[in-house]
Amino acid sequence: MAGVITASEPSWIAPFTGLSPHDFRKLITVLHREGAQAVRPGRPWSLPLEDRVLLVAAYWRTNLTLRQLAPLFGVSRSAAHRIIDHIGPLLAFTQGQRFRKGTVLIVDGTLVPTRDHTVAEQSKNYRYSTNHQVVIDADTRLVVAIGRPPPGNRNDCKAWAESGAKAAVRRTTTIADGGYPGTGLVIPHRRPAGGELCDWKREHNRSHKQVRARIERVFARMKTWKILRDCRLKGDGVHHAMRGIARLHNLVQAA
Repeated sequence: MAGVITASEPSWIAPFTGLSPHDFRKLITVLHREGAQAVRPGRPWSLPLEDRVLLVAAYWRTNLTLRQLAPLFGVSRSAAHRIIDHIGPLLAFTQGQRFRKGTVLIVDGTLVPTRDHTVAEQSKNYRYSTNHQVVIDADTRLVVAIGRPPPGNRNDCKAWAESGAKAAVRRTTTIADGGYPGTGLVIPHRRPAGGELCDWKREHNRSHKQVRARIERVFARMKTWKILRDCRLKGDGVHHAMRGIARLHNLVQAA
């Protein structure tokens, strides 16, 4: 159909996915291998796999409503909804990898405003949100684990354990900010009441802050996907979007 967005026109790929056309084709090949194009009962898809992946990426990137997005790809609103429900979980990156000896990870939580109040609660940003525990490799800055999001009123200590992020990293050395006391993670030294930190502890805190800032930069890049600023997806939709965006971030970072 003329005048619609399609992956056959390479100029559309980078603005929505952040990937080069070559890396986008590699992603499609991997999705084929993972069974994304498996035959299913009922009517065939109205778009090829490449266009369906691009539609989902465009939805996450722009956060347009489906009534706005569907005509841009030449499909109905209901078809766009089915595509997002089907492709979103398939784009999610897989975790549970084994970490090499000496690996250092960084964890932090980020709040995603979420309109589905069955999975979200009012949090410190005064909006209904979900708390996403994200773990990155300190050297490569690749996302290696994302826990299932508890409601946004959970503090990071509880969310770390409840989300499954703690189980995903096992005993690997992991650093975090001061919001994770008593978790066994490497956190900054606290200044004693009425006293000062000794020189080596101040130096340790300074280097700790510099390294931990890497995850803040990852969050800044991920939040350029507007779905993470105001998510209208229901149920596990926000979790699938976060993991799918993490996979695309990793592909861009590794390119």
